[in-house]
Amino acid sequence: MYRVTRQIEFCYGHRLLDYDGKCRHLHGHNGLAVVTLEGPTLDARGMLVDFGDIKRTLQRWIDDELDHNMILRRDDPLLPLLQERGERVFVMDQNPTAENIARLIYDQGRSAGLPVVEVVLWETPNCFATFAGGG
Repeated sequence: MYRVTRQIEFCYGHRLLDYDGKCRHLHGHNGLAVVTLEGPTLDARGMLVDFGDIKRTLQRWIDDELDHNMILRRDDPLLPLLQERGERVFVMDQNPTAENIARLIYDQGRSAGLPVVEVVLWETPNCFATFAGGG
């Protein structure tokens, strides 16, 4: 089995609803998504996936949709206010936890046709969450 990995840095803000800790307040992170792709064969070039293809698809989506953006849950009471003021907001159905953002990136990569098997989202230098496909 072959694996390739690309790291994608992005900055984002969020807050967690129904949470009793500090993260219930608006705050930001310098995130690092570590995206791993896997497959049993290589193409005619000897590649599983060209790193440039990952950049053109998944990194571009992260840059356009998540980077320097506030990520909020759909029922966050701040959402209408931020939208009215023209602020960048990415809306999720779930709380924008590191776990859910890792799953979001995984799903986006898969929907772009990339054989993504795992996304690790580093929220801080000491804390990360992982979503891996399969069972």
